[in-house]
Amino acid sequence: MRKKLNQHLFVYLLILSLVITLGMYVQPLNNEQDSQALETSAAEPFSLTDLTPLVVDSLENNEKVIASPTPAPIPVTFNEISAATVNASDQPPTIPLETTLEVEQPPAIAEKLTNTYEVTAYYLNIRTKPSAASDIIKVVEKGSKLEITEETDNGWLKLQNGGYVHGGYAKKVKSEVSVLSLAADINRQSAIALKAKSQEQRIDKIEILEEAVEEELMKPTSAVESDSGLTIEHIEKIFEGTALSGHDLEQAILEVEDEYGINAYFTIAVMKLESGNGKSRLAKSKNNLFGLNAIDGDKYNKAFSFETKGDSVRKFGQLLSKNYVGKGLTTIEKVARKYCPANSKWSSLVKNIMKSDYRKL
Repeated sequence: MRKKLNQHLFVYLLILSLVITLGMYVQPLNNEQDSQALETSAAEPFSLTDLTPLVVDSLENNEKVIASPTPAPIPVTFNEISAATVNASDQPPTIPLETTLEVEQPPAIAEKLTNTYEVTAYYLNIRTKPSAASDIIKVVEKGSKLEITEETDNGWLKLQNGGYVHGGYAKKVKSEVSVLSLAADINRQSAIALKAKSQEQRIDKIEILEEAVEEELMKPTSAVESDSGLTIEHIEKIFEGTALSGHDLEQAILEVEDEYGINAYFTIAVMKLESGNGKSRLAKSKNNLFGLNAIDGDKYNKAFSFETKGDSVRKFGQLLSKNYVGKGLTTIEKVARKYCPANSKWSSLVKNIMKSDYRKL
């Protein structure tokens, strides 16, 4: 009995000692212990072993009690933070102080001299070849614009779309320089200088063209059907100081040369001779500058009457082409024998007037 009592007492003491021991580990720390623990953890380096849980075997229920101690705070210094841990996207973009830009140079200035002519005749024939004897393609009216690509030696103009017109019936429109777009104000001064240079070149070209026109004037010959190279300005100069000036005859004379091939010098000379430089009775009262149909015996009454003096010029060209040149009378001497058989000096008088007019230009 006594022996059994001692065994029970031993067991109770053992359990008591275990409970006391277990209470030491699971009992919460008091305020002083908490402070000491924090100070100790801050002073001592942190170790992974501090995270190892405490395991206690219970003798009574054979269960394991796990106690996880509170880990000490980890001291961290600013110097230990790496700059590489900062997200690059949070950093503002780096802007270089100097940036080199490659600016594309503006395109070269394209200069285009327009060769536009304006028709000055009431009706102007466009022919297949630079000759009054060639076929007519079409007829254009006064004021029409023609694009010209070439000027022939005999005073004809070649059209861009094909065909030719006589230069005496078209006047060149003032040339314009078109400058293609430049980049905004880049090389502006260079553009201005280049434009000024192009204007000088254009003026030089105009002067060259004027000289070429003077060289294109044909010296009068006995051939009735030929090109004169005369222009409106030339004929105006020939008519200066006569009663023929100021009646718009210049255009009609050039139309006759273009339509029928009758040389303008010849038309002017016959006009001057037959009308007394525009002062004859027929010229003043009937606008008949050539004595057309003025038959002997009743010249005035039988002579044709015209609404304008220009109409008489056109009629002269039509009759001369049909009844003279068309029948083989192609020289002044041959025309004289039929046109004015009573005056043997008619051909020489006409030729002298033609030479005199040529010297005026």
